[in-house]
Amino acid sequence: MPNPLLLDFVGLTLAILFGLIVLIFGSTNFFIIFLIFLVLSVAVTRYGSKKKRENALYEHERSWENVLSNGLVPTSIVFLPYFGLNPIGAYIGSVAAITADKFASELGVLGPPPIDLATLKKARNGQSGCISSFGTFMSFVGALIIGLFAHFLFFDLIGPWKIFTIAFIGLFGSLADSLAGVLEEKGIGNKSTSNLVCSLVGAILGLAFI
Repeated sequence: MPNPLLLDFVGLTLAILFGLIVLIFGSTNFFIIFLIFLVLSVAVTRYGSKKKRENALYEHERSWENVLSNGLVPTSIVFLPYFGLNPIGAYIGSVAAITADKFASELGVLGPPPIDLATLKKARNGQSGCISSFGTFMSFVGALIIGLFAHFLFFDLIGPWKIFTIAFIGLFGSLADSLAGVLEEKGIGNKSTSNLVCSLVGAILGLAFI
């Protein structure tokens, strides 16, 4: 029976390890944001699964590489206080970015074909290095959801307008993933490196603007 979190055994083990690190060295609110990302990831992956299966785009179980590439940056951020830096903005920005990317990739494939950023021509759904108006909108929605939860969890630090700042940070992180995907299609890097770029861009922007 597939794991309800859509992870294989090693991937689930790594996700639990990341979660424990975030809870122990970060905070309860950081851990809640982490769980929200996991729940949203499962929800958007399962959504439209019939159509995704028909087009060979449904990933029913992900491996440790996926968990590592999405979770390494936000998990590492909890140690920023040891270097005299406030981790909140970077952490939220990073999670917003990987959530935005998940929404773009899992829901964007249900919309019209995307545009290849390298050729500016129509491409197949699911191809790296591409964007679509629907996928871009969904990535903004995904990051906006993280922004809303961040507002309620860190009410004293994140005012209402910063919800939209977080949404745009997530969007830019997702776009960075798509740009990295152009190189990926040329054999430079892979999906894991693109995910790392996405989360790192979100972290840097979050550190600067949240």
